[in-house]
Amino acid sequence: MTPASSFRKRLNYYRRIFGAYLTPTKSQLTFWHERPGMSEFTPGELGAYYMTFAQKADYEGTYDANGIPMLDYLGVIGPQHNPIAIAQYGLGNFNQWMSTQDPERRHKFLRVADWLVANLEENPGGFRVWNHHFDFEYRTPLRAPWYSGLAQGQGISVLVRAHKITRQGNYLNAARAAFRCMRAHVDVGGVIFSDEQGHRWIEEYIVSPPTHILNGFLWALWGVYDLALLTDDQAVWRVWNESLETLRTNLHLYDTGYWSLYEQSGTRMKMMASPFYHQLHIVQLQVTAKLTGEAIFQEYADRWAGYMQSRVNRGRALVYKSVFKLCYY
Repeated sequence: MTPASSFRKRLNYYRRIFGAYLTPTKSQLTFWHERPGMSEFTPGELGAYYMTFAQKADYEGTYDANGIPMLDYLGVIGPQHNPIAIAQYGLGNFNQWMSTQDPERRHKFLRVADWLVANLEENPGGFRVWNHHFDFEYRTPLRAPWYSGLAQGQGISVLVRAHKITRQGNYLNAARAAFRCMRAHVDVGGVIFSDEQGHRWIEEYIVSPPTHILNGFLWALWGVYDLALLTDDQAVWRVWNESLETLRTNLHLYDTGYWSLYEQSGTRMKMMASPFYHQLHIVQLQVTAKLTGEAIFQEYADRWAGYMQSRVNRGRALVYKSVFKLCYY
């Protein structure tokens, strides 16, 4: 990257971020930053989704002509379809329908499921993925079209529930197609990275070197679990079990002793989680503990919840993360 292009990248990034945080304009952060909450669910049953997504179900931002939410990234990116956000909006409406039986909530949910079926696209490796059709200023820039293990998992969580309540085969067929890249390595068009110890990671962003984003790994993993519950396919259960082993073995790497890390950045400074993502990690680990019955996930959730009680920890994490962003973004 030339100095000029690096400067433009930074300028576009800071314009977008400052516009989102420092102005009353609704942005993509309006959607993402709802307070994380665990829903009421029964492990082993394909029912309510594991997080409420209540605010996301009532998203007040932009929609396209078909009622599908669009996130406004401001700056040079503008309003875009984000398949992860679309899936979460759908899951939020599914939970609302489960609790109220409001037919409009069911309609919104199935509208999302239909969008997901229609927008599965073949990537260069021959796998069916949900693409993001806009560039994104991650530390390693993501160039359109780019796909994500997180999008695959969240989309599957929508589609298996759509199949369960309608028995329409197109939803299950699409879920199975979306899962195939969750068995394949990133080098051949999949979303799995195998590290030197043989641990298999579901990658939210397909970049080199991989960054192992924790929240994306967990959300994607629940999609694998949902497909396994519906199909009892041993190949799907195998991915679930391998991914759980990766999580068990490596969760300590995300613990700084006073806060959680967002990812394994591979940089000299570590990528600290923001307060929002730290809280999200806690809820995700609580959900995973309930799904698996494994104490290790609840232990980390409790420990990280304890970190939040300290004003010193919160301030230290915020300062560290700010310096990281200035150095690497």
